[in-house]
Amino acid sequence: MLNQYPLWKYLLILLILIAGVIYALPNVYGTDPSIEISANRGAAVDSSTQHRVRDLLEGHEIDYRRITLDETGLMVRFSDVDEQLKSNDLLRENLGDDYVVAMNLTPAAPGWLSGLGALPMYLGLDLRGGLHFLMEVDTETVMEQTYENLGNELRTVLREAKVRYQSVTQQDGVIELRFPDADVREAADAAISRERRNLQLRERESNGAYYLLASLTENAITEIKQAAVKQNITTLRNRINELGVAEPIVQRQGDERIVVQLPGVQDSAQVKTVISATASLEFRLVDVENDVREALQGRVPFGSRLYEERSGDPILLKKRVIITGERITNATSGFDQETGSPAVFVNLDGAGSSRMASTTKQNIGKPMAVVFIEYKPEIIREDGEEKVVNRKVEEVINVATIRGVFSNRFQITGLEPEESRNLALLLRAGALAAPIRIIEERTIGPSLGKDNIEQGTSSVIIGMILVLAFMAFWYRGFGLVANVALVVNLVLIVAVLSLLQATLTLPGIAGIVLTVGMAVDANVLIFERIREELKNGNSPQASISSGYAKALSTIADANITTLIAAVVLFVFGTGPIKGFAITLSIGILTSMFTAIMGTRAIVNLSVGAKKLRKLSI
Repeated sequence: MLNQYPLWKYLLILLILIAGVIYALPNVYGTDPSIEISANRGAAVDSSTQHRVRDLLEGHEIDYRRITLDETGLMVRFSDVDEQLKSNDLLRENLGDDYVVAMNLTPAAPGWLSGLGALPMYLGLDLRGGLHFLMEVDTETVMEQTYENLGNELRTVLREAKVRYQSVTQQDGVIELRFPDADVREAADAAISRERRNLQLRERESNGAYYLLASLTENAITEIKQAAVKQNITTLRNRINELGVAEPIVQRQGDERIVVQLPGVQDSAQVKTVISATASLEFRLVDVENDVREALQGRVPFGSRLYEERSGDPILLKKRVIITGERITNATSGFDQETGSPAVFVNLDGAGSSRMASTTKQNIGKPMAVVFIEYKPEIIREDGEEKVVNRKVEEVINVATIRGVFSNRFQITGLEPEESRNLALLLRAGALAAPIRIIEERTIGPSLGKDNIEQGTSSVIIGMILVLAFMAFWYRGFGLVANVALVVNLVLIVAVLSLLQATLTLPGIAGIVLTVGMAVDANVLIFERIREELKNGNSPQASISSGYAKALSTIADANITTLIAAVVLFVFGTGPIKGFAITLSIGILTSMFTAIMGTRAIVNLSVGAKKLRKLSI
């Protein structure tokens, strides 16, 4: 017949509608403000902790929905954000440092929906609340590290070229190499020029000594600083992923700054500790040939450095680094099988494995040390003003005798349980190329996000009511069909966002509001085409068929051009613009489905088999 779909099309539309309702449903339940309590410093979260928390809340007349205990810890759900905030302060004060108390938002949907993979969509920082950090990368420290490494490289180059030098010193971005005569200096110049082409070399003579001054070119300095910022962005993303934060934003701002936004996270203490930690490792041989007491008196032997162990005891290590943390590909925390003490199990890449195997093979029976390096922010006064600088802290966390040859996997001990977990996380996520300073920190409370959600929802509802009223008034019965399709379209948008686990932001809500208005455009084109066909004297059934057929190309053209614009916004835009582009793109696709197939199916079912004299349009 003229206006009838085959059975499979009706079943397909019904299947999509049912799936849309199921995957949109978790958003109806929303999320509960909650507090998660986990153990710290060897404490345990058990039933006694559950009773203690319940007594504290009931004793202070704080309403809560329920308290649940599982293998990850204790979760307390609330019906109100204000109760969550009051409970957070109360529990932190009474539970102390033995427990980690963190605010969160937990899906409130029933278990059968989660079993089907139906989860609520993520909400952005402006809707859910969370943390906003603006960080500055300390590129000056990068250059100091670069020049220190460069000095060691030049020593190696000269030794391999068998060029005799007297000293290598570094100051203010210049490495000064001293030689006994001009001929030796010329040989050094040639050897260094062959190995390092990004260096500027200058000659100088003073008091009968011959010097060669080496410094990096401006292009090389710029590249090193940019690479440091890029590596820090990558490392921060990895660390935040390890923390399990959903849909974080980590992006560059200017030359040396990074913006980090963490939706749904309210506890900034742990986050700051993890994301700003500049931790790395160095593996060095212990100098057993020289006396550490003489080094303490200022007579440090050439090729060695003085360090301190965790106990405060001095130890003399070789300057030559076997490998650094950059060679670590994976790290996990656990316990040593023999002693039961906390340990970090480390895997190395190919180059690191080769170097470690070579070193351990040549030094069986000798001790090797693990040096933990960290940069800690410190406030100093300079010219009457306070200034934040990063102080380099180095300590030997482990010294062990090499019992045999090992290469790609070994373990590090000598740490507390919490330290071993944090160190494994940092090594697994990668080391920061440079220290970072948090220069701006904002906590957006869930109450503000709740207000934004209410206002955004109101705008969608008001926009929808106005569109529904206009369509029903202007197109009568067919307008009601378009209204049904519009409601289904909104359900499908929410379902797709939830299925993709996309992040909804305020600009995303703006995209939905715009889609509500645009969604009826296709129906307007179809209905106006049907009206024209009726005016031309065609029968109602022929007018319906012709209206849908002839309007299709116009609808496709209009929506495809809008979709292209939305894709361009997504590709080239940043956070808020991407959120707008995502909802707009999804809305365009779902509106085409509901306006063309959905309304046609309703019209076919309602009037497709009837002999009509007129249409309610």
